[in-house]
Amino acid sequence: MKLLLKEDVQGLGNCGDEVEVKDGFGRNFLIPNGKALLATPKNLKQFNHQKSIVQGRLKKIKVGADAQALEIVKAICTFKKKAGDNGKLFGTVTTQEISESLRGQGIELDRRKIQLKEPIKSLGEFEV
Repeated sequence: MKLLLKEDVQGLGNCGDEVEVKDGFGRNFLIPNGKALLATPKNLKQFNHQKSIVQGRLKKIKVGADAQALEIVKAICTFKKKAGDNGKLFGTVTTQEISESLRGQGIELDRRKIQLKEPIKSLGEFEV
């Protein structure tokens, strides 16, 4: 039985692959669980059409993300915080503060997308 996989199946193939399986495996497991479709010309055409639409959307998203990444790499954020004599900050520089600083420079970035290797608790320069 020839099937078109709708999602990755371990040991069988990846999404979009056309695979040959035993009839029982296809009828009793893959098709009822929504993991595959019969590999008919109609299903192949429909799947390829949806695949091209998704690839177009992903390409637009990637172009936008690359442009934003270039802006972020150029951005420099400076924060004024109270610190002790030994150079340790009272508190930390948070992702919320970094996001607000970037927003002030015209870069919209959700704070949850900012990743810190470790909390910023001391004076100095840090790469985020």
